[in-house]
Amino acid sequence: MKFHLKSQQGIANLMDDEAKRLVADDRESSQRDLYNAIEQGNFPRWKFYVQIMPEAEASQVPYNPFDLTKVWPHGDYPLIEVGVLELNRNPENYFSEVEQVAMNPANVVPGISFSPDRMLQGRLFSYGDAHRYRLGVNHQQIPVNAPRCPFHNYHRDGAMRVDGNSGNGPTYEPNSFGVFQEQPDFSEPPLSVEGAAAHWDHREDTDYFSQPRKLYELLSDEEHQRMFARIAGDMKDVPEFIQQRQIGLFSDVHPDYGAGVAAALRALKEAK
Repeated sequence: MKFHLKSQQGIANLMDDEAKRLVADDRESSQRDLYNAIEQGNFPRWKFYVQIMPEAEASQVPYNPFDLTKVWPHGDYPLIEVGVLELNRNPENYFSEVEQVAMNPANVVPGISFSPDRMLQGRLFSYGDAHRYRLGVNHQQIPVNAPRCPFHNYHRDGAMRVDGNSGNGPTYEPNSFGVFQEQPDFSEPPLSVEGAAAHWDHREDTDYFSQPRKLYELLSDEEHQRMFARIAGDMKDVPEFIQQRQIGLFSDVHPDYGAGVAAALRALKEAK
């Protein structure tokens, strides 16, 4: 399953000169815009969609569905609308509601589990590890992070424990006192794993260009020109032999892509 959030505010982008001017005047401009919109009752909204791929098809598609650089074609796996995410109030206290927040992809509701996406697997550990360092081992007891429903376990002790620490009950399970018992209905869904564990051979998956090519072909001529100019602006001070290698990769995506970036780089050199 893939999750998608689509903005209902429309899409408006800044050119480089506009962004520099805006940040020079107000470096918190984006945060201020969000705050003011909510204060005025103009609540930002995102439609929430999912794509669903049957598990049996995961090993049959011609790409790795768990590679976060790949997309699932919408023609094969259409977006299914689930609901709306709306931000309808601003924080009343910035420290308690923002600076103490501990967002973590490892926090999921029953019925949703984790894919073998290697980036996700790393984040499942690293987010919680960072929160334990920043906020303490009991950061999930901080009100902004605490679950809304009762959540029973045998976690005990640790710095900043503030909930009575489970009283004088046992700290292990199974036990003879029947305090909390394992609930199999809330176990993670099983994940089928097959094949050998070995070092990844990058030569086995060399289709780096077909999906970027499709995206490139969806862009308008105006969008192409803006993209060429922005990429060239970032590449202009890179050694020329690296520029040529990168232009070669752009050309593998689409010949016009490489030619467009090369032309934009030449224009910048001539303008010096």
